[in-house]
Amino acid sequence: MGRLCRRNRKQSLPTPYNQGVAVERWVVSPLDPDPGVLARAAGVLRAGGVIVFPTDTLYGLAADPRNPAAVAAVFRVKGRGPDEPLPLVAADVGQVEGEAAVMSPLARRLAERFWPGPLTLVLAARTTLAPSVTAGTGTVAIRVPDHVVARRLTALAGFPLTSTSANRSGFPAAATAVEAAAGLEEGLAGVLDAGITPGGAPSTIVDARGDEPRLVRAGAIAFERVLEALRVEG
Repeated sequence: MGRLCRRNRKQSLPTPYNQGVAVERWVVSPLDPDPGVLARAAGVLRAGGVIVFPTDTLYGLAADPRNPAAVAAVFRVKGRGPDEPLPLVAADVGQVEGEAAVMSPLARRLAERFWPGPLTLVLAARTTLAPSVTAGTGTVAIRVPDHVVARRLTALAGFPLTSTSANRSGFPAAATAVEAAAGLEEGLAGVLDAGITPGGAPSTIVDARGDEPRLVRAGAIAFERVLEALRVEG
């Protein structure tokens, strides 16, 4: 009974960044989130809103990466200029290909082995993305997270989501939704709270556009594991 109460709880979260206006907060189970609650959050995203949401590492800022105004709002909430590209998360490989990026043969092999999970792939971006998502690079960093809430939210939204960490630029990332909301600026439309996230190392970033992987950032998956997986397959 207690679990059902947690799944359906909705609260208002008064926050200083919103000048006293209550921000809607949806509380869900991390393993069995209420579909109706996720649908409400997805509706906010489709309308161009920015929300806090959980991933398999920390909390992130979700918005529609195809919507220039929504992407600009992410930068405002985070308190930084649009001079760095934004990472994305997707529900599955099909959503990556259909909405965000061109999957190379190498990327397909790595996705099959490591997704869902903390491996971010740098791929050629589709023109459907807002230009500020790629910061003019023509590439996008994207992954499928190993978190039920994040994947189901993305599937219900119908497009990949931005997933930059939910904290003010230069400040520590947040492992809880309340921590994330407490330090953010005006413009946040909602908070999807699934409890404490796993934390730990960030995702490993690998450039998978060519024939050979190139390590961009070390992280949760050792690069040697990536290379070994390819050797075994080859």
